[in-house]
Amino acid sequence: MKRILYLLLALALHINGIASTLPVDSLKMVIDTSHICEKSTPLCVDNNASPQPEIIDSSVYKRPAPLTKQNLSVSVYANPGWMAKFDKLYQIGRTNFAIGADISYQSLPVNHDAYAHDYDYPTLSLGIKYGFNHGSTMHRTPAPEWGLAEEVDYITRLGNTASLIGTFSRPLYRHRRFEVDMALSMGVAYSHSKYDKNVAIDNDIVGSRWLIHFGAGMHINYRIASHWGIRAGVDYWHVSNGAMNRPNKGANYVGPVLALQYYLDDDNSWEQLPGGLLNPRYNNHTDFALNPPPHFKPYTYLRFTLGVGCKTMDEEWKQSQFWTPKGDKDYRKEHFRHYVCYSLNADFMVRYARRWASGIGIDMFYGTYADDAHRYNVQAGRKAHTDPFSIAIAGKHEVFYHNFSMPVSLGFYLYRAMGALARDLEKPYYETVGLHYTFPSLAHLRIGINVKAHLFKADYTELALSCPIRL
Repeated sequence: MKRILYLLLALALHINGIASTLPVDSLKMVIDTSHICEKSTPLCVDNNASPQPEIIDSSVYKRPAPLTKQNLSVSVYANPGWMAKFDKLYQIGRTNFAIGADISYQSLPVNHDAYAHDYDYPTLSLGIKYGFNHGSTMHRTPAPEWGLAEEVDYITRLGNTASLIGTFSRPLYRHRRFEVDMALSMGVAYSHSKYDKNVAIDNDIVGSRWLIHFGAGMHINYRIASHWGIRAGVDYWHVSNGAMNRPNKGANYVGPVLALQYYLDDDNSWEQLPGGLLNPRYNNHTDFALNPPPHFKPYTYLRFTLGVGCKTMDEEWKQSQFWTPKGDKDYRKEHFRHYVCYSLNADFMVRYARRWASGIGIDMFYGTYADDAHRYNVQAGRKAHTDPFSIAIAGKHEVFYHNFSMPVSLGFYLYRAMGALARDLEKPYYETVGLHYTFPSLAHLRIGINVKAHLFKADYTELALSCPIRL
């Protein structure tokens, strides 16, 4: 009977794409663990018990297990960093030191979450991060590059930032106590200081109090005891205002991170199953075989998205900073005009997996700032043809996790005319990234925030409403 069970399980695991990654001895250990543990342990198999019927059932994914302390952990971390070098003429100090804390939810096989299964059981975290940025300093000395801007008698320091961020960490490799992951984070940040013509005139990094936070990282996690673990790795993080104010160069930091993690559950599963098995918390292979996730059927759909955004002009910032004489009311000013931007996208998408969709689309843009762009080009003696309409073709991709999604795109302009000054800053291509939420009860309408950029320099930030139509 044991041989039959082993063969059936091996076949089921092969169908689900698991058996090919497991050693044969590991499969045998899942079926028969009586030789390595006591009958009192929950993972032990009683060979004398009556055989139970094994029924493959995907419906458990429609009634996921409740949240328990087994899913939760908290951590604190330290994250020294160095600001990326952006201008050697006036950037002086580049150091930063950040601390943070977060609470994490770790999905497990017993939760019967199909999305979590497809991502190999990721970790979702919500936390705060406080950055001590006074080591990041700037000071402009006289140089032709600064035009009419005059030197001041003090050094400008970047203000500290407090961020509220959500993080999605996907494991790349997991073995018993050891795990390697990659993480993406998004959130909002508040800066204690910003550009100020009186006390921080050389701060062209942060032009507003409220900022967008984006981060990425790779980490090694090791569980040192039943309740305790450590995490070490490298993090990158960026804060800026998405071109909703000026200045908006943005701060980019990278540095090592070291965290201490406390798990609310008391997990001794490594002692129960020593040897070559992967971490049994996340790799309950018997559960995979008997309760596989529901099959996902690929489909195609059209997606129409309307966006309404806000931006300030880089041309106005440079005119005020470098080409306005001291004594003029607009000399190195702090307040800039806000412009409304509109976008309309029509995409053909293929949802080929539960967690991914890709496609191609046509993007149209309308910028209400075209007339002012013409004026700034005339003042600078540059080619001044401008048109509020732009059109582009773009490759699209969207990543899904339940009702949340992250759309990204890479587009190439077919027509765009915003003057020579804009061409100095912009590229013939652009990127967009966003975070959206789907309302299934409202015909799957999606609402979210997008940031459009040219080579990672923000053009504008928009509120987007998306309507998918399944074909």
